[in-house]
Amino acid sequence: MTDGGGREGDASPPPAFEAQILALLPQLRRYSRSLTRSDAESEDLLQDCVEKALVHRAQWRGANIRAWAYRIMTNLHLNAQRAVARRPSVGIEEAEAVAENAAPSDPLERNRLVQALEILPKEARAVLMLVAVEGHSYQEVAGILEIPVGTVMSRLSRARQMLRQRLQEENVIHLRSPR
Repeated sequence: MTDGGGREGDASPPPAFEAQILALLPQLRRYSRSLTRSDAESEDLLQDCVEKALVHRAQWRGANIRAWAYRIMTNLHLNAQRAVARRPSVGIEEAEAVAENAAPSDPLERNRLVQALEILPKEARAVLMLVAVEGHSYQEVAGILEIPVGTVMSRLSRARQMLRQRLQEENVIHLRSPR
């Protein structure tokens, strides 16, 4: 008997890499859903996994592609969890409550701060914003700006000192009118 022109007993060539990945999609989708417990996050994880598998197909050694794809997905998920742990976030519901309870800011104070920040040298301002506002670690800022960690620390210290001095110079005592 022949099957599509081949002889009986002929080994068919292995399916193409992409076809094997496509065949794994239902299993990978279930696995990503079990890891994330969220439809949206599981779809993102699945997409990242497939993308990484396709980009790094040269690293696959031809053995168990299913185990290889599961390992990629597991590592991506663990890396995402570590990133969240380093930068905890607040859900939208909690953030709305915080915004409601926050006292309205004084526009004059805000303007003073903006003006004081503008006076800082751009290198010091960049470090201050990355550390104090964006929440990056000194090591991360050093990598972003491609400078040594010690330079990050000294620029941050100088920026804080300059900002403190500038805001103290413009400090105005608010007087209340007698009632």
